[in-house]
Amino acid sequence: MKNRITRLILLPLVGFIFAMGSTLYAKDSSKETIVFAAGCFWGVEKHFDNFEGVISAESGYIGGNYENPTYDEVLKYRSLRSGSKIVNYTEGVRVVYDSTKVSAQTLIKSFWELHDPTQVNGQGNDIGNNYRSAIFYTTPQQKKIANSTKDEYQKLLNAAGYKNIVTEIKPLVKFYNAEGYHQDYLAKNPYGYCPNHATGVKFKAQKKKTVAIKPLGAKEIIVITSPSFCPYCEKFEADVSSSYKGTLPMRTVLASSLEGFEIKTELYATPTILFIEDGKEVIGHVGYMDSKLFYKTLGAFKLGRDSQAYQVAFHEGTDAPGCKQYKIFQDTPDGVFVDKLSGEILFDTRDRFHSGTGWLSFYKAKDGAVIERVDSSYGMERTALVSKISGIHLGHVFSRADGRRRFCIDATVLEFVPRAEIKK
Repeated sequence: MKNRITRLILLPLVGFIFAMGSTLYAKDSSKETIVFAAGCFWGVEKHFDNFEGVISAESGYIGGNYENPTYDEVLKYRSLRSGSKIVNYTEGVRVVYDSTKVSAQTLIKSFWELHDPTQVNGQGNDIGNNYRSAIFYTTPQQKKIANSTKDEYQKLLNAAGYKNIVTEIKPLVKFYNAEGYHQDYLAKNPYGYCPNHATGVKFKAQKKKTVAIKPLGAKEIIVITSPSFCPYCEKFEADVSSSYKGTLPMRTVLASSLEGFEIKTELYATPTILFIEDGKEVIGHVGYMDSKLFYKTLGAFKLGRDSQAYQVAFHEGTDAPGCKQYKIFQDTPDGVFVDKLSGEILFDTRDRFHSGTGWLSFYKAKDGAVIERVDSSYGMERTALVSKISGIHLGHVFSRADGRRRFCIDATVLEFVPRAEIKK
């Protein structure tokens, strides 16, 4: 009787657990895994982590034949030649995704477009078999898509003048997670760049014609961005270019769209910031630039390192009283004075007055446009003024006998804009 009661209790329970297990299995059946190797895994990880439907993207080592590889070992064996008993690992990214939200075809096509699959043992300047191109599939469907898209992409590459694809396409056997500091590396290191090894060849390239970007014939700033997600490009946009209003044009473009420029800097990563004059590169910088570095570089480019304006802006110099620029600005009509580099409005002619000192004088600055700092140079205690956006030195502020303040400003670091021409 006791055994019968036990069976009566257990049978429905087992059925319930089985039913729940089936439900859970069905729920998880859309979760799939694939590993991509396309050069340095930092950028590859961030690229796939940005996809809607990707559950996780982890950096690691794949495709070798020794146990428990470390980063140092993978680097050590990167020059192994064929025939060696040791097969080295390549830097890969294990992508776990929900196939109901993003397809294997979308991810694999993105992989082909992300890098140069025709380069043997390397991507760009990253040379070695640890940077070789590969796909490691876990389902027959992934294998089929990898091979079919490879054939499709090969035709597009050949049409664009590229050689044959050398990408390995193999089943996933063993994936070793990379050390912790490699995970989410680009998010943890804000002063860097996103490797850009893409060929520029797209699966739908034949339907979209790239608009050529040609030189403007004067000084300009070109920001090379990535065709895929690049956190450093977004950071530069947020920290610098979104607030830039300077008179030198700034254009954000893809490297593949440039035409007629003479560029010395290798365009292997994004962002790359180029300071161009008459189509020729004067200064080039690979990687993220914070506002301080950007404006100091722009100052050298636009003002010239030997100019009085540069000395004032970056070495806290002072214009001679009654200088040429002061004489031009002291009686300008209705308008505003802007930061010569960032273009930000700093002072208004409505607040200007003649102090008789030989320097531009204002009763106040635009709210939030300047920062006041203690200046103890030359044995004096003064209050220095710097532009909030560009950080350049502007002059000093003094207290007047009538209780008002006098903003004593160096004219060489300003530009005048008539009120009618102020951009909204």
